[in-house]
Amino acid sequence: MQTITPWVHKVQYYETDQMQVVHHSNFIRWFEECRVHMLDEFGYGYEKLEAAGVASPVLTIEAKISKSVHFGETVEIRAAIEKFDGIRLTIRYEVRRAEELCCTGKTGHCFLGPDGRPISLKRKLPEVYEAFQALPTEFM
Repeated sequence: MQTITPWVHKVQYYETDQMQVVHHSNFIRWFEECRVHMLDEFGYGYEKLEAAGVASPVLTIEAKISKSVHFGETVEIRAAIEKFDGIRLTIRYEVRRAEELCCTGKTGHCFLGPDGRPISLKRKLPEVYEAFQALPTEFM
């Protein structure tokens, strides 16, 4: 199984409200930053997928914030595969400040061909399918 390093993010002032607490919408952005990092790290980033004629839109998003994060703090965002069948993909996320869990979430995706119709990675890009199978299902 391949390991993925956490995405490290230092909270910027513009990501916060008047109380210097991170606005909830930024957790969703951090999930995307982590997802892009994960795909790049395992060798099949969005550029490579799109060059092969594959799009992977976000279908669902959820986030549960359990602790506030503030301006100037550094967080680590971890990703793990919850479900992958070659057509759909669900990724789980954890946002941590040191060892403290601040947010959990999920994003759901599918894979589309150039015509905008769902495709099976197992049939269209078997090497990508195999690479996704090797991604971690637990947080590292």
